[in-house]
Amino acid sequence: MEEYKVIVIGAGISGISCAIYLKRAGISTLLIESNAPGGQLNKIDIIENYPGYEKVNGSDLAMSLYSQAMNADVSFVSDEIKKIDYEKRIVITGNHEYTFTYLVFATGRRDKLLNLNHEEEFLGRGISLCATCDGAFYQNQDVMVVGGGNSAVSEVLYLSNICRHVYLVYRKNTLRAEDILKKRLSLKKNVTVLYDEEIKKYLYDSEKINGVMLKSGKQINVSGIFLAIGSIPNSELFIGKKKDGYIVVDENGKSSIPYVYACGDVIFKEVYQLVTASHDGVMVASDIIKKCI
Repeated sequence: MEEYKVIVIGAGISGISCAIYLKRAGISTLLIESNAPGGQLNKIDIIENYPGYEKVNGSDLAMSLYSQAMNADVSFVSDEIKKIDYEKRIVITGNHEYTFTYLVFATGRRDKLLNLNHEEEFLGRGISLCATCDGAFYQNQDVMVVGGGNSAVSEVLYLSNICRHVYLVYRKNTLRAEDILKKRLSLKKNVTVLYDEEIKKYLYDSEKINGVMLKSGKQINVSGIFLAIGSIPNSELFIGKKKDGYIVVDENGKSSIPYVYACGDVIFKEVYQLVTASHDGVMVASDIIKKCI
């Protein structure tokens, strides 16, 4: 059984920021991630609101953060956590057991689904949660994006450069996205925005999605559908106080369990941005460092 002063669960920007600060303070730190380092960064095509970068590709920023953590000699494990023994302070993965003094949840959020019939069956076969990951499969074809926030409009802008036509379906009459994104959207000639609409039914054959039936009764034929309708916090392993599924923390990221912290998109807060996620991770690290020196 391996021992660490701190175990950070999740290698997104918040978790990596936390781990780097802890390690630089000489605190033994293990970073555990079941997917690609960088988390949601890997799904973003272009980032324009992170200080220091006028424009940066999400995957490139993710790799830069990961490289920085490795150069700081942060211990990293790619594995899935099966159980946390809070009484004995043990994290159990598929391959090992690790003990900790402090535990940090930086597990982020996952994408919501519409929960329509056959949706999960066709994930990866016409239904996608990531335009930058799967958009290339639909070059010169008609596709659809569902949602009205920054993520949805960003997906449309990316897809409009490689697809023949992009439909944006939103259930309200005004998009929630930032004005700069809406302005860029208005300049796209191959984009149609359908307000006050919802997908009621997927149309498909035995192999793939080939269209949708909307609430209005309109049928639209598309080869791919990209869902960008919000997120759900990955907080199932946490047993303390939550609000709407998000972990409740104080100003230093401390949860209702004295030795457990949380940071980034998994916590309940008002602003979910890259800079705030990084800030959350640093605040958690700073509080733990004070307790260890």
